[in-house]
Amino acid sequence: MFTGIIETLGRVQEIQKDQENVHIRVASSITGELKIDQSVAHNGVCLTVVAIKDNTYTVTAIAETINKTNLSHWKVGDTVNLERAMKLGDRLDGHIVQGHVDQTGTCIAIEEAGGSWHYTFEYDSAANNITIEKGSITVNGVSLTVVNSKQNQFSVAIIPYTYEHTNFNAFQIGTVINLEFDVIGKYVSRLYGNR
Repeated sequence: MFTGIIETLGRVQEIQKDQENVHIRVASSITGELKIDQSVAHNGVCLTVVAIKDNTYTVTAIAETINKTNLSHWKVGDTVNLERAMKLGDRLDGHIVQGHVDQTGTCIAIEEAGGSWHYTFEYDSAANNITIEKGSITVNGVSLTVVNSKQNQFSVAIIPYTYEHTNFNAFQIGTVINLEFDVIGKYVSRLYGNR
């Protein structure tokens, strides 16, 4: 379980295909604090640490994860948002994030807004995921508030701190991002149907 509050950035050092799996080696300032078998969210994708060496660690993604997330778009040198699993008893500063990406979306607009930024994302509504105005959404692992919710798109406002400390500053029009929809919103939409 995660909160969507990003701890630090990691940099992809190596991507190695192994049959249908992909091993990803990441350099990060938190590597020294990690342990084998620990869960770490990478752009919102919960992956297990399988090896640690010097300031890098390795995680493995299976075919289903690769197909549902933006992992297939990652390249050596890319930065990824990192968050370790929350500790029982910690404050929940973001919202409840499972680290299970529901689907990907695409950045379709970036607008500067007097010191902040508005990002608009589009996603395939055929998967029956919905956003709720002023509800929570996780974009690349970052807990955010939905504004301008529509059937297949929504916007978020990014403050300078988030812009500087996440990979939002690398987004461009066409960037493919990971989306985890709010678990409460998912429950309500399944209970009452998309209206």
